[in-house]
Amino acid sequence: MATASMDVRIKILGEKDKSTLRSKAMVASTYLDQGRWTEAEQLFVEVMETSRTVLGAEHPDTLMSMAKLASTYRNQGRWKESEELDVKVIETSRTVLGAEHPDTLTSMANLATTFWNQGRWKEAEQLFVKVMETSRTVLGAEHPNTLTSIANLASTYRNQGRWKEAEELEVKLIETSRTVLGAKHPSTLTCMANLASTYRNQGRRKESEELEVKVMETLRTVLGAEHPNTLTSIANLASTYRNQGRWKEAEELEVKVMETLRTVLGAEHPSTLTSMNNLALTYSEQGRWAEAEELQIQAVVGCKKSYGIQHPHTHTAISTLAHIQRMRRQATWTDLVEEELLISGLQRHEQHRDSSNKVPEQSTRKPRWRWLNRLRDRGHKQ
Repeated sequence: MATASMDVRIKILGEKDKSTLRSKAMVASTYLDQGRWTEAEQLFVEVMETSRTVLGAEHPDTLMSMAKLASTYRNQGRWKESEELDVKVIETSRTVLGAEHPDTLTSMANLATTFWNQGRWKEAEQLFVKVMETSRTVLGAEHPNTLTSIANLASTYRNQGRWKEAEELEVKLIETSRTVLGAKHPSTLTCMANLASTYRNQGRRKESEELEVKVMETLRTVLGAEHPNTLTSIANLASTYRNQGRWKEAEELEVKVMETLRTVLGAEHPSTLTSMNNLALTYSEQGRWAEAEELQIQAVVGCKKSYGIQHPHTHTAISTLAHIQRMRRQATWTDLVEEELLISGLQRHEQHRDSSNKVPEQSTRKPRWRWLNRLRDRGHKQ
């Protein structure tokens, strides 16, 4: 629908019309949400360049297209390109709109997110703190933008293992969100899911599970069973089960999530690829290496197509696959050695029992040790 509208505007109004540019940006945003990075990037570049020419480098629409393009780069793991654009947007926004303008604060949060994704925690934290404090002053403590900035800061603490600081922010955030937005609002539920993650990372599994079940059940009612947010909540609960060694429960949930995501979002969507990786991990934890390997190979192929070979997510998927294959070879080698030892032991027992009255027959079974050595040395995969 959005694509058709864009095509009509291009045909009737031309490429440089303001409404055409906004229509293009809308289509590009849809591609971005779908994980179609290349298509999103192509359109955002067109919008940005045309906006600069037609509207000017400092026009809000131009800055918005730059921010969106930076987000596209960020989702592809192209940190340097993302950072360069983020910095330009911040500098221009400060000059044109002012340091305390909501759009300027959003651009600062975007740069902080780029730092966050690279593990540059100190730089991310400094920006998130500044955004949070300014938002509180300018917009108020209960404004949605302020609440988002608090959640971002809590996430930065969580990823540094600063559980107490993360928990304090998240508990306050939930209370405020419940009051301002309501107990069933998606943002409130996201806050609860974040707190559950903080509990899970501390090994507080019961508290984590209770929150995750509540979030999942509410999202099913409010958004529906197939909504991406609902599926994310199910995946979180499955992760808690996996960490408790409750493989069957984890697997049931993860299979359901993966199959639904394939249907709703497609086989190569980032969320689908994450679900495949999660299920492969559950198989691995149970020593089901063949199933884990088959699924992880699909995840690697999907990551290469969706993210590109250089993206950190692709690297992680490949590393996970390598680990699974290494463990599978090790398991195969161990099984074969144990089988050989068992058979050899039985043969010696039979020979000892019969040695007093007859010459033992030579085994017709060919020795496997030489083959086993080749298996070990070559890393042969069964």
